[in-house]
Amino acid sequence: MKIFKFGGASVKDADGVKNVLNVMQQVGHENVLVIISAMGKTTNAFEEVIKNYFEKSPALQSSIQEVKKYHNQILLDLFDDEEHDVFYTVNSHFEDLEYFIRSNKSPNYNFVYDQIVSFGELLSTTIVSAYFNENGLYNNWIDVRNLIKTDNTYRDANVDWEATQKRITKNIKKNTLNITQGFIGADDNNFTTTLGREGSDYSAAIFAYCIGAESVTIWKDVPGVLNADPRYFENALLLNQISYREAIELAFYGASVIHPKTLQPLQKKEIPLYVKSFINPLLAGTSVSRGADLEPHIPCYIVKKGQLLLSLSSLDFSFIMEEHISEIFALFHQHKLKVNLIQNSAISFSVCIEDKFNNFMEVKNILAKKFKVTFNENVSLYTIRHFDENVKEIVENNKTVLLKQISRETMQIVTKE
Repeated sequence: MKIFKFGGASVKDADGVKNVLNVMQQVGHENVLVIISAMGKTTNAFEEVIKNYFEKSPALQSSIQEVKKYHNQILLDLFDDEEHDVFYTVNSHFEDLEYFIRSNKSPNYNFVYDQIVSFGELLSTTIVSAYFNENGLYNNWIDVRNLIKTDNTYRDANVDWEATQKRITKNIKKNTLNITQGFIGADDNNFTTTLGREGSDYSAAIFAYCIGAESVTIWKDVPGVLNADPRYFENALLLNQISYREAIELAFYGASVIHPKTLQPLQKKEIPLYVKSFINPLLAGTSVSRGADLEPHIPCYIVKKGQLLLSLSSLDFSFIMEEHISEIFALFHQHKLKVNLIQNSAISFSVCIEDKFNNFMEVKNILAKKFKVTFNENVSLYTIRHFDENVKEIVENNKTVLLKQISRETMQIVTKE
């Protein structure tokens, strides 16, 4: 069985859905499991709904209506008959959403977040499945929450691999076309959970591992994995082949094409991952598999925006020792601050961190009781794998370099624009 994953950009409108059908007709659709993300910027739109919900804003209903209007327009563009069952199914999803918003008693932001944003994937797969059926690609629509079981770490759930393996093995129909959702799962109480932002790639890897898939293909609006993000770097080049090890390194440092958690389950069973273009589906794209580390062997540039550079120094000029660092990292872990770079000297300790859950100020106040704390907000972290002499000109021009760290294969630079 092959696993295909289509992201939000591929189904952002009716033309996108039609193109996905065209891709499936070109590359083959038998014995395939298709995983689909929310359409376009739907997750962002639902985040606005959540914001309005918690702020008790009068804009709550209008923000829901915006999401409805967006999906309804796609339906109208795809289906001639407004009495088609898909209109009723989509409407029932919105009725479930509004029921949750009326009846929810939980003040837990992360719990509410997962219950609401997950409707994006339910809506997109409902529409795509119906359109495929309408055009002769008969398929089996699956609610992934019945298959991928997780703990209740809302917004960043951990997979229960044993329970998930059993359910996927028992319920996936082979020799047919299956369509399901990325990004979401469910806990033991059947509340919806999410696997972290961009988690649809991870969903594909979970299914591939549990099924023992032939391959996973991630369909993008780029020709494959590039050596740099074309939004920030000119003349980005296609990487034809990447080894699992190199891909894991790139993902760890934040390469946006591959989700960090996606690669480990694939590597364990040596399932190849392909990154291809849904615009030109017959092109080879990028292969992530056993083989050459990097082909061609060129520098790879990764940038993470919106980071925090935190520097701590001892109040009495004593050394910052292992027990201090252990205490600091325990605090980071407790408050879900992701550390992307570390540098320390005898009396100072600097980290570049990502504050996804907006906990930094609380952590800063705790640290200020024991350390002198300085920090820079909204900095950029550049990571260059296999760097060369051109890095300085490409990365450092017109920027203030706050920190630089170099190892044998990797250079990391923290800058302020």
